[in-house]
Amino acid sequence: MSTYLIVGAKGQLGSDCMRQFDGLEIVGIDLPEVDISDRQQCFDLLESVRPEVIVNCAAYTAVDACETEKDACWRANADAPGYLAEWAGRNKSFLIHVSTDYVFPGNRPLFESLSESDEAGPVSEYGRSKLAGEQRIVDRTDRFAILRTAWLYGRSGKNFLKTMLRLTLQNPEKELKVVADQYGSPTWSETLARQIRVVAEKQAAGIFHATSEGYCNWYELACAFLEELSIKHNFVPCSTDEYPTPAKRPANSILENTRLKELGINVFKNWRDELKNFAVAHGEDVQKEVKKS
Repeated sequence: MSTYLIVGAKGQLGSDCMRQFDGLEIVGIDLPEVDISDRQQCFDLLESVRPEVIVNCAAYTAVDACETEKDACWRANADAPGYLAEWAGRNKSFLIHVSTDYVFPGNRPLFESLSESDEAGPVSEYGRSKLAGEQRIVDRTDRFAILRTAWLYGRSGKNFLKTMLRLTLQNPEKELKVVADQYGSPTWSETLARQIRVVAEKQAAGIFHATSEGYCNWYELACAFLEELSIKHNFVPCSTDEYPTPAKRPANSILENTRLKELGINVFKNWRDELKNFAVAHGEDVQKEVKKS
């Protein structure tokens, strides 16, 4: 039986991958345990496990912090996947790496989607570091799958949905401005983990887009989630200019899962159906967690 190494196993996506790969021979590690952005530590880990499949869910995802904490950002998002790819290439392991919609500039006319063949052009430090990670993988191994995802949410870790829920529960009457002119495809980490397992089993190689079907803006997503939980909210739509952030966000990061569909292995449903399933499965637990925080 093949050994699967899940890197970032305690994070939002990594924890779902650990559950999705249950029943297989899996080893999970997290960044506090091993610094995979250190080449020697990374190689020592890989030599000890000797995985046939590596799933890299680890990343520095604090998009605004990446603008100032560039060293940490590039070590996690570019150096680490490069070292994983170097070892994988030498040892004929299959590397699955999770990337992002932020590798694109986001200036495609609404509501045109982006396919894997469209030219990248990141406009943030986070996006530039993630694209560099992709390029290092491509340069160092030919046995890889890069899955670009977007607007990820899940049961574990921090995410936009939990933030909107927490702010609402803290002060139900307060108006909360939410950006309504940035569009993307909200993606449940559990479904992405299931897609990763399918890609691993098929050893499907190359660059893939991997998001839920359809699209919305952040305001629509926040409203839809609270309504699924039957919680009254007071969200107000606003423009990006009204809610400035250190890092520039793509206005249009709608991804099309072209290659997954061509291979007949796309597992994603419409984002509203995924959100409903998430709320049914984890809504009560998420509310309890947020109330304690």
